[in-house]
Amino acid sequence: MRGALVAVAAVLCLSACSAGADRPPAQALQTAPIIAPGRPGEPARTLSPGEAATAVPSPTANAADVKYVQDMIVHHRQALDMASLAPTRARNTKVKGLAARIKDAQGPEIQYMITWLRQQGQRVPDQHGDHAAMPAMPGMATPEQMAALKAASGEDFDRLFLELMTAHHRGALTMSGQVLVDGSHIKIEELANEISVGQTAEINRMREILAGL
Repeated sequence: MRGALVAVAAVLCLSACSAGADRPPAQALQTAPIIAPGRPGEPARTLSPGEAATAVPSPTANAADVKYVQDMIVHHRQALDMASLAPTRARNTKVKGLAARIKDAQGPEIQYMITWLRQQGQRVPDQHGDHAAMPAMPGMATPEQMAALKAASGEDFDRLFLELMTAHHRGALTMSGQVLVDGSHIKIEELANEISVGQTAEINRMREILAGL
């Protein structure tokens, strides 16, 4: 019996040693590098475990996340107002197609942001009640510029639309870049990155169309 117990103990010891050999040392786990994706246009960088603990976005929203979403809803709504003029006022078919693309992208984004704010128990901007804040947001067209766009038609509309929408998109890039620095909610980081990528591509497209007018 004693011999059998010794044999069993030996087997258990070997199994424990083997299992331990399969696991990386605790120190190796703690010092393994963590690669963090960079913001749009920036390379990825390596974080230490200490940096990663504070740099990784969390599911908890902060004031910067909430303000970004509230402002971006108003920002997007003006873009939809501008794009809605194109079907009857634009001459260039590429301008009309771009306006349709903007509506298809930003309409669902507005609904996503409204849902997110409600889930967070935060205020959703009124449909027209926040227009007074427009000039304070990067890239927003002034009331005078919107009036000029509504009065324009044909090639004049095409040119003014592209100029105003390009400035509008650049403003969205500024806002998105800021929340990537100041925000903390992982879903808002994802949203800001998506907006940045999509609107950068549209800025390049508008530059091409404008050059061909």
